[in-house]
Amino acid sequence: MSKNTLQGKKIILGVTGSIAAYKTALLIRLLKEAQAEVKVIQTPFSKKFIPPLTLATLSENPVVCDFFDEKDGTWTNHVDLGLWADLFIVGPASANTISKMTSGICDNMLIATYLSARCPVVIAPAMDEDMYKHPSTKKNLSLLQEYGNHIIEAKHGKLASGLVGKGRMAEPEEIIDEIDKIICIDKPFLNKKVLVTLGATREYIDKVRFISNGSSGKMGMEIAKSFQSAGAEVEIINGSIEISIPETVKNHAVISAEEMYDKTTEIIDQFDIVIFAAAVSDITPQNQFSKKLKKDHYNSEAAIPVKFTTDIAFKAGTQKKENQFFIGFALESDNELDNAKKKLKKKNLDAIILNSLQEKGAGFGFDTNKITIIDHQSITNYPLKSKSKVAEDIVLFTAQKLNLNRP
Repeated sequence: MSKNTLQGKKIILGVTGSIAAYKTALLIRLLKEAQAEVKVIQTPFSKKFIPPLTLATLSENPVVCDFFDEKDGTWTNHVDLGLWADLFIVGPASANTISKMTSGICDNMLIATYLSARCPVVIAPAMDEDMYKHPSTKKNLSLLQEYGNHIIEAKHGKLASGLVGKGRMAEPEEIIDEIDKIICIDKPFLNKKVLVTLGATREYIDKVRFISNGSSGKMGMEIAKSFQSAGAEVEIINGSIEISIPETVKNHAVISAEEMYDKTTEIIDQFDIVIFAAAVSDITPQNQFSKKLKKDHYNSEAAIPVKFTTDIAFKAGTQKKENQFFIGFALESDNELDNAKKKLKKKNLDAIILNSLQEKGAGFGFDTNKITIIDHQSITNYPLKSKSKVAEDIVLFTAQKLNLNRP
């Protein structure tokens, strides 16, 4: 944990009904040792797992559970509580609470405060593996992330059911490290404009057939959302994608490499940071047929004449302004590091992110990725992570390079 990162920070800890609630005692102790001020909100069911007296003693603040005191009718103002906090941690976050956070079902003090909070929210799920991997839970977590919340993935290990799998709440030390990263960033990209290209281009041969690739757009979209969470004004130029676009992200939809080049050229001067994450086709047919070609048009020696498309990152690099920061991507299978370094120099990039086709779980279509970030001074390898976590690493790297992190 960075020195004094949490000192003086006002933190709400929301505790839900899960056996992992016992971990909150150590989490509060670590927050207090870091000189943060902590207030705890418990759901009614969570009190079955850990008593309010324990949490009140450790946090040195009364625990909030109910909307009002039944004895004297005193009302607890959840709006004031939400506005008070610099950070809201929900951990353990049960499947029930995650569902309520997603839909806004406001039947307890924790959800009411969450809906009133204007600070970053960190969610640490805890449940059995089948619950954690259920499509409804996965969808809810994805939605919460789209809303701008930070998800600390559950860990693999022995579960309360006796099974072994993924569902354990992250350890308190891991949660501290994650919130430290969030507070360190502290929206360093406020007043910065970021452009992300993403998805696959389609180069049509005729009215129905096209040349393309397997890019889903997931990595680029996670980068866009992560920059937005860090305070940036973000726009994307997207080709074909298999994901939804958050309403908060302005997008420019294109189809071909030429269209992506034209749109990028049109607006790129407006942006401080540009991430070239799109999988742009290198070739396109010389001619596009105006109707669907019949099968008998082809024979065993048939060939489709093609030409090279414009290298968008290269062209942009030749016109890059002094105050702009460009990051490219390199998906390689042979001589990976050397090829990435060549692209870094040739395209006048400030950094390039290397993906290897040799790595399991990395590249097109996966929810995970394994990257190496290369700039003109260093090479940094990262382990296999979810694409949302990879995006956070890229944002943090960019903030460090531009000296935007707060001390």
